Amino acid sequence: MAKVISTLFISADGVAEIDPDWHFPYFDENMGRAVSEDYDTADVLLIGRETYDSFAGAWPDREAAGGDDAPFAKQLGDMRKVVVSRQPLEFSWRNSELIKGDLLDAVTSLKADAGSRGILVPGSISVVQQLLAAGLLDELRLLVHPVAARKGRRLFDDGDTPYHLRMTAMEAFPTGVIRVTYSPTAAPVKAGYDDVKEHAPAGE
Repeated sequence: MAKVISTLFISADGVAEIDPDWHFPYFDENMGRAVSEDYDTADVLLIGRETYDSFAGAWPDREAAGGDDAPFAKQLGDMRKVVVSRQPLEFSWRNSELIKGDLLDAVTSLKADAGSRGILVPGSISVVQQLLAAGLLDELRLLVHPVAARKGRRLFDDGDTPYHLRMTAMEAFPTGVIRVTYSPTAAPVKAGYDDVKEHAPAGE
């Protein structure tokens, strides 16, 4: 089964809607390496309409311009791009297609496709939220910026059931950015104060 991996830039207070003012000051060679490593795990991009419009409005021109980021732009162009949208779209970026039918059914089929090496979901907050709720997300890769954004859309929306996560990797960058990878996991055994009081501070 192909893994579904979410990769997100996020603030310390959970905002995943990027504001260039708090994002770009922390983008260095370490973050660039991390982004490259995430994209190298996949051959399919699963993206929402807004993320697709943003990518398609920038990366084809950067590939054509032949600058320093042209190789990465070509990599994005060569990848299969499956776009989540409730409305029909006309695609100008190569290898782009509209998701067929229900999102969850389509992702289940993508995961089972023997030809898929990996499915990456960059940004696309609403898509990630739906996959988390349905238990279809295998990894959540966060680049946590040392800033409280205080406004913008948050990754974890309100709900009745907590998401329990297991940390599988962590790296701290000199900028203060923390790269952390989580996998969904079962809830821990229930506990109350009486179960943990032996670990409480002893005091003086």
